[in-house]
Amino acid sequence: MSDGTAGGLILASVRFPGDAGLYDVHIQSGSVRWVGAAGKAARGEHVLDADGRYLIPGLWDEHVHMTQWALHANRIDLSGATTAQGAAAVVSSSLSAAEAATTMVGVGFRDALWPDAPSLELLDSATGNQPTALVSHDLHSVWLNSAAAARYGVHVDASGLLREEPAFALTRDLGRLPDAVVDGWVAAAARAAAARGVVGVVDFEMTWNRDPWLRRIAGGFDSFRVDAGVYPADLDRAVAGGMRTGRDVDGGRGLLRVGPLKVLIDGALNTRTAFCVDPYPFGGHGLLTVGFEELTALLMRAGEAGFVPAVHAIGDAANQVALDAFEQAGVGGRIEHAQFVRGEDFARFGPLRVVASVQPLHALDDRDAADSNWRGRTDRAFPLRSLLDTGASLLLGSDAPVAPLEPWLAMSAAVLRARDDGREPWHPREAITREQAIIASTRGRAGVHVGDPADLVLLDGDPLSVSDAVFAAMPVAGTMVAGRFTYDGGLARP
Repeated sequence: MSDGTAGGLILASVRFPGDAGLYDVHIQSGSVRWVGAAGKAARGEHVLDADGRYLIPGLWDEHVHMTQWALHANRIDLSGATTAQGAAAVVSSSLSAAEAATTMVGVGFRDALWPDAPSLELLDSATGNQPTALVSHDLHSVWLNSAAAARYGVHVDASGLLREEPAFALTRDLGRLPDAVVDGWVAAAARAAAARGVVGVVDFEMTWNRDPWLRRIAGGFDSFRVDAGVYPADLDRAVAGGMRTGRDVDGGRGLLRVGPLKVLIDGALNTRTAFCVDPYPFGGHGLLTVGFEELTALLMRAGEAGFVPAVHAIGDAANQVALDAFEQAGVGGRIEHAQFVRGEDFARFGPLRVVASVQPLHALDDRDAADSNWRGRTDRAFPLRSLLDTGASLLLGSDAPVAPLEPWLAMSAAVLRARDDGREPWHPREAITREQAIIASTRGRAGVHVGDPADLVLLDGDPLSVSDAVFAAMPVAGTMVAGRFTYDGGLARP
């Protein structure tokens, strides 16, 4: 999996998006050493003929929960349930495959759109004594039956629902499987991501995340780079260990770095806990879980310790609080999600050096819930174009498992603001261009240049001119990290 001998590797006859010319790209010691007209490779150099394929910088997913994404594929899928009764029926039909010694876990339900409500009685009647826990698509709530509540020692009311921190804690418990099992699932999910052009992820798994990744890398994991996030509960531990955002982790073989400090200050839309300016139809504005003064102090502490703060803020009121705190603390950072932003706050991101780390597929997943809550007042939802036009920088991601770890779907959602389902685009004036979406998925890399890391993707079509359908399912021919192939889709190798 190297980039050749000491002479490196020539990717011959590549094209760049929007350019009909053919070029050779020399890769050596993990970096791009030169780019020139095709046919300049010297005798004896290792050459791979790209046969006119298109070369772009490698793609990053800036917000994932990697363990949860790997677990997701091995759990009961409830994303198609349109009612609480329907979700309970799906779970009931899976009882024969379950064992009482294990907890049956479902994922992906969206009760914000259901005409009926989850209840403890309903889930008990569907599952009996089989411990059952159902995790919502946004990860901010868990629907339990009585057997699961007893197994995990938690109290639930008549709804059977846990929300926010109690839900997060239970979700962590549900993921405590043997390391070999989880690591195998993570490796499979990572290989699938590499096959879609992913060269790196920012992993915000809600745990002390460094050690699981060190274990995986020691065991042979090499599919992509990982920036492992840290949470406030572990900040002192991280600082004492010499960690700071962007620093390589010893033992990580160049693949593992310290990620941002993740701070959650509100909830999520499906759970009706996102902190919003306008009240929800049932009343209330959601939850602000970290107040302005506490957040400001935490941002200042992060800056002093060398950590880039990444503040989870979904509601427009939460985004206002986050921006106010960044301004008061005098540090830059990231806002994760920025789903709803007041118009007067758009222009604050750039001057405050706050990057909007957004998940475009959420716009399509959450449009019905948003319209049901604030019909006619959702013009501030997922304001990608407005943020760019007022000087903000964008980073794209998935929040997997909330949405698939599939960068081309995310970029397609950012560009089209619609799926191929016949529905009109949602607030299409907030769409961005394909070029802008690619730049936001490659950490600002506008092309392949000398000195860049050789984290690269070969495509079977020009991403700037293929059809919308092909763009959303872009055919990837090969993915490279530091000049070695992490995915080779049948390319002739030297």
